[in-house]
Amino acid sequence: MGRASERRGVLRIDLDATDAGRIRVRRPDTLAAEEPLEIRVGPAGPDRRPPLSVTMRTPGADLDLALGFLLTEGLIGSADDVSTAQLCAGTETPNTYNVVDVTLAPGVPSPGTDTTRHFHTTSACGVCGKASIDAVRTRSRFDVAADPLAVPAEVLAELPERLRAGQRGFDRTGGSHAAGLFSADGELLVLREDVGRHNAVDKVIGWAVRERRLPLAGHLLLVSGRASFELTQKAWMAGLPLLAAVSAPSTLAVDLAAEAGLTLVGFLRGRTMNVYTGAQRVTG
Repeated sequence: MGRASERRGVLRIDLDATDAGRIRVRRPDTLAAEEPLEIRVGPAGPDRRPPLSVTMRTPGADLDLALGFLLTEGLIGSADDVSTAQLCAGTETPNTYNVVDVTLAPGVPSPGTDTTRHFHTTSACGVCGKASIDAVRTRSRFDVAADPLAVPAEVLAELPERLRAGQRGFDRTGGSHAAGLFSADGELLVLREDVGRHNAVDKVIGWAVRERRLPLAGHLLLVSGRASFELTQKAWMAGLPLLAAVSAPSTLAVDLAAEAGLTLVGFLRGRTMNVYTGAQRVTG
């Protein structure tokens, strides 16, 4: 976790400074770390498992990130599909352990020979590099449309403040996104931060995989930015019936939420919110 942020020197320019000597000041600044993480996946055996994805992320909760990524891409369905997941030495000097090696359980298909399953993900885009448009859409095994979750609007309105209170990385750097998993009564169960919005969500879902909490029926996910197609898909893959965002959703996010029967809330700020789909779950 010590690598989650780094100090760098900057020239601070303040045009509103009253003291001429303080207009241009050199000082240290704290930045959110961004490093590559290689995810290797395959069956048990003496051969090294092949790399599936390289994602740019903030170091920390890397095993959760890998498991969440595999779950939301439909490559595993639960913790039972994984024999081992461990951080491994990479090629850097000094070594930063920017590799996660995942051994699949016996009988779980390996993605190694599927050309649509090779990814290069960045902190900005979580589905870059898939081989076809069809490969972007992954269908969930969970029926979130039948989830009877009901959350009072008053409870929803309180969640952004609870999420923000736990954003230690953002406090230090101003450069990280957050995702938080909440119970139906508004209890924050887990919060993860990352320079990538999709990585923060995968870290939360990977935690739920390890804790054997899937499907996440009766829970809701709050993200600190906008609600994109990929974040909606990840929520669906984890069995979440409600996704809320402090910013705007995209058209595809709304369309996918409607298809899945998932409640999508956007612009959750202060005492107002927009409910785009599944309005029956927001009460009061």
